[in-house]
Amino acid sequence: MSTTSQSLPSKFRALVCPDDRSDIGIKELPMPEAIPGSVIVKIISTSAEHSMLNIMAGQVPGLTVPTPFVPGTRAIGRVAAVGPDATTLEPGQLVMLDPFIRGRDNPDVQLLWGAGVFGGDPRAIKLNKESWKDGMTAEYVRAPLENTYVLDEKRLLGSPSDGGLGYTTGDLMHIPRQVVAYGGLRGINLQAGETIIVAPATGAYSGAAVEVASAMGARVIAVGRNLEILKAVAAANPRVEIVQLKNNVEEDLAALQKFGTIDAYIDISPHIANDSTHVRSCMMALKQYGRVSLMGVLQNDIAIPYAMAVLKNITIRGQYMYEKEHVRGIIKLAESGVLKYGKTAGHEVLGRFGLNDWEKAFEAAKNGTGHGKISLVEP
Repeated sequence: MSTTSQSLPSKFRALVCPDDRSDIGIKELPMPEAIPGSVIVKIISTSAEHSMLNIMAGQVPGLTVPTPFVPGTRAIGRVAAVGPDATTLEPGQLVMLDPFIRGRDNPDVQLLWGAGVFGGDPRAIKLNKESWKDGMTAEYVRAPLENTYVLDEKRLLGSPSDGGLGYTTGDLMHIPRQVVAYGGLRGINLQAGETIIVAPATGAYSGAAVEVASAMGARVIAVGRNLEILKAVAAANPRVEIVQLKNNVEEDLAALQKFGTIDAYIDISPHIANDSTHVRSCMMALKQYGRVSLMGVLQNDIAIPYAMAVLKNITIRGQYMYEKEHVRGIIKLAESGVLKYGKTAGHEVLGRFGLNDWEKAFEAAKNGTGHGKISLVEP
């Protein structure tokens, strides 16, 4: 028996990608029940990620997509109903939905709710298709209890005159991006006062890594090709230096070494950076016992400076997503006011679109990629 703040409609609207992917569009679906282990959330805002167009088309290498499904991987919403085993969540609460689901009886089983499964694990594919295939580009969604995080609405959305931070729900849609970077930074135990390279630093997720590393008290060397975006990222965050890549190992290494001792490096490269030389340059710039976090989606193998890694005792860690404690940690950084959002943080809302305009939302996302830019669907 579920608990609701009001009676829910019997149906709701959602963006549905069918089996044959030929008739993607808005459909009416039956309202799910808040069964044990779940909560029904009314969506306020969800991000339209440009990569979702490729996901819906079945064009992402290594990703198994459980069609038919409702796409959408991150959202801010309000609890509409809770299952009988909820102990903290209550109807009416403002919440953030996290897409990284792990098996309750085996955390090695992992999936991206609203997107699919990387790696082809049959257990994850089964969990995805039978329990959590329908994501957040919808008026309502059934969410796992453990992926539903309560936000301090008064603090985040309240007026500054009343002790609030004055953000909008759209501003808060940057938090789910930042938690990806936070997982990588925590994975290599980044400490306040250390110096870290973020390369590249001009994308949606890599730019978020600059924001989070700076908020954690680190000095950041933001690396990339687009000098204009690098300057904007540096202007919006304290303790950020910039290096424009030349795609020449020796030149880029010399530019990095000018900043002295460098403790760590996080890489969130997109697939289009497959042939870049920056990974080698950044690794070679590290100090003795330096640490590397690899979080990108490069499809090609990379040339690691093997002898240097041995002589400098370099730790290289692959990092896929994050832990539950990292989600809670990034929310604390947001609620404390250490992380900034909105125009002062260099963030730009490319547009707010209703469900019927989902194609415009994804098109805006496709044409407006880069640090701080976001396209929103607000059902």
